[in-house]
Amino acid sequence: MNPLEFVALTPKSNCGQCGYPTCLAFAVAVTKGGIPAAGCPFIDSDALPSDLKQGQNTEGLRAVARGQEERDMALVAHLKSKLSALDFQRLAGQLGAKWSADCPDMLRFVYLGCSVALGKEQLEVDGRQLIDPRDQILLYNYVAFGGGRFPDGNWVGMESLPNSISKVRTLATYCEQRLGKRFAARGWRLRELCRLVGGTPGPSGQSADVGMIVPVLPHVPLYVLFWDEELEDGFEAKVKVLFDHNVMDFLDLESLVFAAERMADRLAELDGP
Repeated sequence: MNPLEFVALTPKSNCGQCGYPTCLAFAVAVTKGGIPAAGCPFIDSDALPSDLKQGQNTEGLRAVARGQEERDMALVAHLKSKLSALDFQRLAGQLGAKWSADCPDMLRFVYLGCSVALGKEQLEVDGRQLIDPRDQILLYNYVAFGGGRFPDGNWVGMESLPNSISKVRTLATYCEQRLGKRFAARGWRLRELCRLVGGTPGPSGQSADVGMIVPVLPHVPLYVLFWDEELEDGFEAKVKVLFDHNVMDFLDLESLVFAAERMADRLAELDGP
């Protein structure tokens, strides 16, 4: 089945519930990338071949992964090229970074509790070269954006940010639901781990069992709200991530979702197996 045949089975409404911006993008991910068709709640599984029902197109998935890696590396190269003309001394204050005349082409700042040394030709985290291109994209993007209005504690959900409808589900899948399941009945542990990466308690008066503001980057704080499970009432543990309303002065939507995903990764890493 090709993407056009598959998209005919979707509602073609581009609702974003599958985590993709359009039905066609989801169709390509399913037919070429091995993503399970069940990601769309409106698909009639009886109309699909068995391999698409279960997402078994592994060769297609590998091809998509290779293509994505190539695109990521091309974006890294593009972002690095943008840094060459930037005045790091001027940017340091706007980004919450440290600059030194001894290393004029280097900015130092903290990323989820880790020390970043970002230069125009190199990038290290905790003294080691950063390999994952997605982390490189996030950090280079943060610098290339150049900053803007500082966070002021006016918190909004992803759905309140412009053009974010397709990202709300992605944020829920890769961050909020993961944290809710992992820390069910362990809210104390979530609070403890947030503190390890520089988190501080959120403002008083909120209804959540845990509310911690985690500085993923100096001017990109995420407000993590956690409501613990209530088994007697049938409620599962729930997490909601809020963003400062000025956050898009520092990162684009794609990078924001990835920043939240990396926060979830970091907390899980610190929590252990």
